[in-house]
Amino acid sequence: MLFAVAIAAVAASPLLLLIGAVAARHRHRFLRIVVIAVCWLALECVVLTACLGLWVAGGSPETKRARHYALCGWFLTRVHAVAARMLGLVVEIQEPLGVAPGRPVIVLSRHGGPGDSLLIVHYLLNVYARRPRIVMKAALQLDPSADVLLNRLPNAFVPDGSAPREGVVDEIGRLAAGAGPEDALLIFPEGGNFTPRRRVRAIRRLRRQGRRDAAERARNMANVLPPRPAGSLAAIDAAPDADVVFVAHTGVDDLLTVGDIWRTIPLDRPLRARWWRVPREEIPQDGREQWLFDWWETIDTWIADNRPRSAV
Repeated sequence: MLFAVAIAAVAASPLLLLIGAVAARHRHRFLRIVVIAVCWLALECVVLTACLGLWVAGGSPETKRARHYALCGWFLTRVHAVAARMLGLVVEIQEPLGVAPGRPVIVLSRHGGPGDSLLIVHYLLNVYARRPRIVMKAALQLDPSADVLLNRLPNAFVPDGSAPREGVVDEIGRLAAGAGPEDALLIFPEGGNFTPRRRVRAIRRLRRQGRRDAAERARNMANVLPPRPAGSLAAIDAAPDADVVFVAHTGVDDLLTVGDIWRTIPLDRPLRARWWRVPREEIPQDGREQWLFDWWETIDTWIADNRPRSAV
């Protein structure tokens, strides 16, 4: 089905590009969307074809894993290049990831804006030479290339619409325990993209659970959702040699609807990011849930101080 859709899109692209050129104003939104859609479908087909070739080629488990990570890196590099060219994507890193070599890392990132997870994985894999193990929404398996490629790598898929279940937390612990010195376990503790409505629901959920202190702290954080600690703390406990890295970013986190995204194409502001490394020796033994909230308050403050203003 994917190949059929891709062929149809390529066949229709000259007409769509002509319509986009005729209807285009100075921002050429429709034209950019057509190019991105055709490029995405083409890349998806290449990835699925390559996955078939890797399945036929076989090899040792480590060889197969290395080849699939290379394919993932290739795909993300091309997606990043298309986004930079068509959307004007510019990323400003205030503080890069600085991790002691020979140690695995647990990366805890805020989740906000379209495509932020792809960008973080791109930086981990292609810039910082880390092999990501990702805890992500199960719905992402609806994407054909993601379904095939990501299920061949050590990742965990979390059921949508709920906190991590016991089996998922156990799986996160197994991913963390198996992480090697070149690996990075990526978790989004908020459980979903930030929206004001989700923030209100999260605060109400904490109150229903009788966690009034956590609810009050969440109410004072205007730019993030309160972290759900179960998966993150399970990973920290299962990987006693791993450093923890916190990631904050802002620039597209206010794009909440399709209309918001459409009006912002191409991007007229940079996406800013910051990485903080906490060495294993500095992670507290007790009170880790409060420690996680402390860091989320730091991320919330950083976002408020660094959110770029629109150039328009």
